[in-house]
Amino acid sequence: MSETMTASWRTLLAESHDALRGAVAGVAPGSWDAATPCEKWSVTQVLQHAAGDQIAFAAAITGGPWPSEDPFSPSGHVDGDPATYLAAALDASAGAWATVDDRAEQVPVPIPQGPMPAWLAAGACALDAAVHAWDIATATGQPSPLTPAMARPLMEVATRIVEPLRAYGAYAAALDAGGDADDVVALLAYLGRRPVPVS
Repeated sequence: MSETMTASWRTLLAESHDALRGAVAGVAPGSWDAATPCEKWSVTQVLQHAAGDQIAFAAAITGGPWPSEDPFSPSGHVDGDPATYLAAALDASAGAWATVDDRAEQVPVPIPQGPMPAWLAAGACALDAAVHAWDIATATGQPSPLTPAMARPLMEVATRIVEPLRAYGAYAAALDAGGDADDVVALLAYLGRRPVPVS
């Protein structure tokens, strides 16, 4: 168990939620169909996927409703305001995590590994939000929402959960970050992403 992550997982989750919220708020009206680092997915589809994943984490914890749409087959169409659509998912997620004890050892998660300690389960939820915040920001010409302070604990989470998920298509194969990569670049490369704008 990571004592650092045990002490700070709530902060990391809130920061990751804020990163996703900010990236979505920064999307220009004409950019929702733009290509993203998620192959074959538009900005709208990444938003749908990210929101669906947050709802799935909430459902796993609370037994509440699961996403109404398959997060891995997003339609590319959102009814209403995208920020409002996302806010409902993030509120559900945050509300669910508020019921979890800081040091719980068996927290249900919507990923194949099954129940995990609270810090790792919340880290998985944070990782999902943060990386898709980066996807959306990168696709729409916004600054990266990832900071080194976020990337370091997210990498600790990633190295514990990502490898089995690659087989499901949740993450691409890891890339070589290079010997002089900073924490953010190292995390992105491990998740199969190149820290350059989408052309």
